[in-house]
Amino acid sequence: MSGVFEQLLRVRHFDEAFLSPKYEDCLDPFLLPDMEEAVARIKLAVERGEKVLIYGDYDVDGVTASTVMYDTLRLAGVKEVEIMLPNRFIDGYGMSHRVVERVKEWGAGLVVTVDCGSRNHEVIGELGEMGVGVVVTDHHECGWGSLASQADSSESMLDWTRTGSKPEAVAIVNPKREDMKCPAALRDLAGVGVAFKLAQALVQRKMIPAGQEKWLLDLVLIGTVCDSMVLLGENRRLCYYGMKVLEKTRRPGLKELLTMAGVRKLDTEAIGFQIGPRLNAAGRMETADLALELLMTDKRTQAAKIVGNLEELNNQRKSQQRAAILEIEERGVGDLPVIVAEGKWHEGVLGIIAGRLVEEYKRPAFVVSEVEGKLKGSGRSFGEFNLAEALTVCREYIIGGGGHAAACGLALEIGGTERFRRAVNEYYESLGLKDQERFLGVEEDLVVEEFEELSLELMAEMRKLEPYGEGNLEPVFLLPEVRVIEAAKLGADGRHLRLTVWDRLGRSMKLMCFYAPEEYLRLQGGETINAWITLGENEFRGIRSVEGRIVKIA
Repeated sequence: MSGVFEQLLRVRHFDEAFLSPKYEDCLDPFLLPDMEEAVARIKLAVERGEKVLIYGDYDVDGVTASTVMYDTLRLAGVKEVEIMLPNRFIDGYGMSHRVVERVKEWGAGLVVTVDCGSRNHEVIGELGEMGVGVVVTDHHECGWGSLASQADSSESMLDWTRTGSKPEAVAIVNPKREDMKCPAALRDLAGVGVAFKLAQALVQRKMIPAGQEKWLLDLVLIGTVCDSMVLLGENRRLCYYGMKVLEKTRRPGLKELLTMAGVRKLDTEAIGFQIGPRLNAAGRMETADLALELLMTDKRTQAAKIVGNLEELNNQRKSQQRAAILEIEERGVGDLPVIVAEGKWHEGVLGIIAGRLVEEYKRPAFVVSEVEGKLKGSGRSFGEFNLAEALTVCREYIIGGGGHAAACGLALEIGGTERFRRAVNEYYESLGLKDQERFLGVEEDLVVEEFEELSLELMAEMRKLEPYGEGNLEPVFLLPEVRVIEAAKLGADGRHLRLTVWDRLGRSMKLMCFYAPEEYLRLQGGETINAWITLGENEFRGIRSVEGRIVKIA
């Protein structure tokens, strides 16, 4: 083990149990609330020969969770299973009343939700009156007994409602339930993780052959990473084995997707920047059914066709996103502490645009666009400015909305943007927040003064830390006082930057920054900088070398 890797493990307090977790150490699924009731109701559905409808969500977590639940129920003996995903533009987040219509049409006796349902009192009550059981599997905040919105970090919103008690479901398997505590290590499960724990519970009750559930872990990995969950504890165990399963996945859709994206090495970057955006593009631009179809198909030819469609949708998403950002930059964002931008943009990309504005301007941002007679939008924040609280304070200026501290959805009346902009900025200024940019700051894991220590061998060792995510971010190294030998702008628009730098011993290293800030692009040879980097691998004419990916320059 190299000295740098040993230092890295010490800094992060990681041990052998983290590097090589054991599957048998997974926590008992029956520690989750209502798991016994959920298993009993599924067993009853099998005995009765009932049709079971799965109701999911339109993001990557929801689509992977829906597929995991489908495979789980089929393995458990349910003969007829169908999946219904909401349409972002019609249903928004959560259980739409359209599920009631579908249950009536198809004759389902049981509805199982994934990644939603904890706040859908009305729809669950209506299904109950019809004699249809509902098993909720979810991981979102419940909000029972408080004033809360049903919107989450997706770009949807529902009106505020008082929910004094839990929905009348057969079971609500949600680690965030406050009325039934479960171990803290389970509270960070993604929706797909909760669905997988149900599969493990069915294995324990011998309704699924032991070991069969492990083949679901490729989807657990993708959904968990793409939903930005904390990758420690239970999630670390599930995702560690998920990487192994994804490497030999049986799913033609994932194989074709990896081929189309040109993925040569399976790592966090491939999942977060290649697989995830393409699966998400379906729900953002049209409907998530296309992504679901890709994960469900067992035919390579069909998978290849779907992947082509997803690639086109993802390109449309990127094009519309770039155009919106360019329009906002040209127009200017003003000097108020909270950005509120209005334009004629695709509803499915509003959240991404808001996130990019936060990255670029280091300020909270709301982005709204006219949709069916109202302004619909998304907000993104960081630090101590809580979006959910901001919307509550500014509720007289909006039609509806809600979400979390860092992400929300909202709706305004046409012509209401300026009133909302004034109100939300007055609220921000009333908080007296100081130095919020510190929450976006970059901190190094280690300082490295000699480039020789950043070797291909170190990169091989670092792969043991994968996948990266919250709680286990990709390691950042500070290169102090390195001398710039050459600075080159790359790309058709000159937005990318490549630096060649020397360390104190005169060894050289190349550093890359894609879509570099303007001040970075002004760097010239001869300057001395501090560079914070992650490590990447470059291959040129068969020669492999380590190159730095610039996170920050000072």
